[in-house]
Amino acid sequence: MHGVGAIEPYSAGSKPAGQVHPKAIKAMRELGYDLNRHSSKSLFDIPAIEYDVAVTMGCGDACPNVRAMQREDWTIPDPKALQTEEFRKVRDQIEQQVRELLARLA
Repeated sequence: MHGVGAIEPYSAGSKPAGQVHPKAIKAMRELGYDLNRHSSKSLFDIPAIEYDVAVTMGCGDACPNVRAMQREDWTIPDPKALQTEEFRKVRDQIEQQVRELLARLA
């Protein structure tokens, strides 16, 4: 959604669920972004390259497997069990941190 044309983002997890969470699809649709074209991916599904920045959100020992020049660990709760309003707050927190990261990288 942000940084189109300026970055090439990848998203993956250490324990992917196999599908994008329905709450995530709904929450992002509220912002005009369609997650239906995305899929749940493992860290093994993304290119084995050195990334400029790797952002982690609690993936523990799996994170060091991703090579990066810079690392950031965002302390963000896993929203999957949260009620809708709390889920939105996590979505908005991630969006704010993405915007801040993009501003620092510019």
